[in-house]
Amino acid sequence: MDTRFEIFLVAVPGLEGALCGEARECGFEGARVVPGGVAFEGGWPEAMRANLELRGASRVLVRIASFRAMHLAQLDKRARKVPWGDFLRADVPVSVEATCRKSRIYHAGAAAQRVVRAIAEELEAPVAEDAPVKIKVRIEDDLCTISIDTSGEGLHRRGHKQAVNKAPMRETLAALFLRQCGFDGSEPVLDPMCGSGTFVIEAAEMAAGLMPGRARSFAFELLKGFDAQAWAEMRKRAQPKTPSVRFHGSDRDAGAVRMSRENAERAGVEAFCTFEQRSVGEIVPPDGPAGLVIINPPYGARLGERQKLFPLYREMGQVLTARFSGWRVGLIAADATLAKATGLPFLPPGKPVDNGGISVTLWRTGVL
Repeated sequence: MDTRFEIFLVAVPGLEGALCGEARECGFEGARVVPGGVAFEGGWPEAMRANLELRGASRVLVRIASFRAMHLAQLDKRARKVPWGDFLRADVPVSVEATCRKSRIYHAGAAAQRVVRAIAEELEAPVAEDAPVKIKVRIEDDLCTISIDTSGEGLHRRGHKQAVNKAPMRETLAALFLRQCGFDGSEPVLDPMCGSGTFVIEAAEMAAGLMPGRARSFAFELLKGFDAQAWAEMRKRAQPKTPSVRFHGSDRDAGAVRMSRENAERAGVEAFCTFEQRSVGEIVPPDGPAGLVIINPPYGARLGERQKLFPLYREMGQVLTARFSGWRVGLIAADATLAKATGLPFLPPGKPVDNGGISVTLWRTGVL
């Protein structure tokens, strides 16, 4: 598997720049922001390492073919010339997903069928909707790009978060929000509405040098030429360390606190984390240096709900202003008026980002 190709990191819209910064820090040379994510040139070692190490990528796609297709017959003919046998195994089921935009081929289902037929007839590989290996076909401005999804399940599924509360924050999103808040693993983090512990656990893993993909499998393990020995060696390279600070979560709900502890234990960071049952009004700075308070409070998606949240946001702001001198704050909010109700001295807000179908924005402060 020594082929080189373009590797595309799927990003949450609005966070492409943050993901690009992470990719460059992780040594992926030439990483650049492109529509929908981040791209760079590499081979299978880079594709595997991206899945293993990157915290902010939603998926890692390998682009294996690109050609013009003005009509379905042309797509059928050119899809048959793709060297499927160089990438796919004849004994592993595949599925095909297609999208069409601003192209003469406008029916995504028909486009997917042509590629399915090409794979089935040229490689004789089984095709199934729930297949572990997925082929992505994108036709835009009559340019057809064919990619293999090397991740399988979305990369926010780290493999240890079994217990979740309502409307959980995805780990990939949490990692990039932490990054945008300037977190580098050297300071404590406190989440006073920790839910299932995502922010606290993600911060603890970052500080401990634990690779996000260490506890799960990936679709690339089912591709032709997969080098199991090289993969095993790559996973051994990690050098975990004991963080110099602790990570704190609290929630008024006892069930959330229990879930957070269980998730932290499965992630192997329970020794660095503390979870307590407390309301927002009861939080106080933990012993030790100041750091980052990060909060993902209720959004109040409906108007009636939003009005009821103003007292909570005001209380948050008052508690943080009165007790957390020297700390920074990151607040995820779906409504600017709610964020501003905290009275906190926010910097200019970030770009809106989709979180479970709700547009949210990260609001940050400097040191209080």
